[in-house]
Amino acid sequence: MEQPLFTSTKVNNEIELCEITDPECKELIEKALLRERISYYIRWIKPSIFQRNKYICIICVNDNFRDTAEAIVRSVCDEKGCHVRFIMKKFQNQYL
Repeated sequence: MEQPLFTSTKVNNEIELCEITDPECKELIEKALLRERISYYIRWIKPSIFQRNKYICIICVNDNFRDTAEAIVRSVCDEKGCHVRFIMKKFQNQYL
């Protein structure tokens, strides 16, 4: 796929960065990513009947910003005591 001339960031190159089950933690991580101008999107997971936690989301970022985004999430978790599960795998886009 050919990239437009006006972008230097490869698109459709997203990774699943981390899974979050705490809404307050999600808000803190979102604010930190925005403050550092890292683009992200949230993929909501529909819980199964047997899952106790009904709030599950995955933050996805462009692979080019993986290291920076991971450092930001880790610093938020260390500072605020949040718990996330790092996934760090390529996201298979369903819309392509």
